[in-house]
Amino acid sequence: QVQLVESGGGLVQPGGSLRLSCAASGSIFRIYVMGWYRQTPARQRELVATFTQTGNTNYADSVKGRFTLSRDNAKNTVYLQMNSLKPEDTAVYYCHAHQLDDYWGQGTQVTVSS
Repeated sequence: QVQLVESGGGLVQPGGSLRLSCAASGSIFRIYVMGWYRQTPARQRELVATFTQTGNTNYADSVKGRFTLSRDNAKNTVYLQMNSLKPEDTAVYYCHAHQLDDYWGQGTQVTVSS
């Protein structure tokens, strides 16, 4: 079992920045696929950014150039730096990891509003 703990959400004005963190713990031997999804009441869960099995990074078109995904393998942690935030980025953000199975964090709310 893998547990994912997220932090860093909150309220920010349009144009502002936030950094989300997701720390993995438990029975970890090597997690290659790890990243972030988001969901709103009106939209199903969608990919924001993720590290792939081959070590590449995939971003949703809507966040390219504004969000940056990074990781600290020693800490089993991924970070999502979100800049130039827009109201449409408002959502619950979920950390995801894949190691034989899919694991999800509890979600952290990001609200972009003036």
